Amino acid sequence: MKIAYFDCFSGVSGDMLLAAFIDLGLPLEQLSKELSSLGLDEFHLEASRVSKCGIFGTKLNVVVHENGHHHHRHLGEIVGIIGRSGLDDWVKDKSIKIFENIAAAEGRIHNLPADKVHFHEVGAVDSIVDVVGSVLAVRLLEIERVYSSPLPMGRGFVSTAHGMVPLPAPATAELLKGVPVHWVNSEKELVTPTGAAILAVLVSEFGYFPPVRWERIGYGCGNSDRKVPNMLRIFTGWS
Repeated sequence: MKIAYFDCFSGVSGDMLLAAFIDLGLPLEQLSKELSSLGLDEFHLEASRVSKCGIFGTKLNVVVHENGHHHHRHLGEIVGIIGRSGLDDWVKDKSIKIFENIAAAEGRIHNLPADKVHFHEVGAVDSIVDVVGSVLAVRLLEIERVYSSPLPMGRGFVSTAHGMVPLPAPATAELLKGVPVHWVNSEKELVTPTGAAILAVLVSEFGYFPPVRWERIGYGCGNSDRKVPNMLRIFTGWS
């Protein structure tokens, strides 16, 4: 069985996940072609090699064109975009489930039905690409089972469309109910709501390295620079 292990030593976000898959060897051109079936013509992908604390990995940018800055989508609109795409049913189902979980989490926090939740940051083009692209990557790389390390939680506050909120962000905390986490001495948002939502759907088991013969290792880089490399590491291999 081909498996993937997400080593989230510095946290996880949607763009770090997708970048790590590209670093593993997923062709950017193939990913872009598959994502084009979403019908979102307002973006293109750019990947570059960057260093974090001397370790090189891939940094992915979803470059949103001028007409693509649409930050307020409802769940129904996002489900429609995914449902009308040419992606296979497994990718559609997993991607939609991720957004349904985000909507349910946001609804509990803001006392709203899930279908009335306005997606702000997560409804933007880049977040849709991160979610669908990460699910698509699992499919294209023929990964059959996904594992992940426990997730590190930072402290402090983060700015959102609703104002300053405590870390972990309320949506992240909701999405990670039942997931093993640990606190670290960092006043940074290490796990984003998008990253949490993707892992909550794709990961079969959280824990430490399962017995696997590793074949490839990919590093996806985040936006910040700090003492710990701001990277997500993915191992793929055979159990």
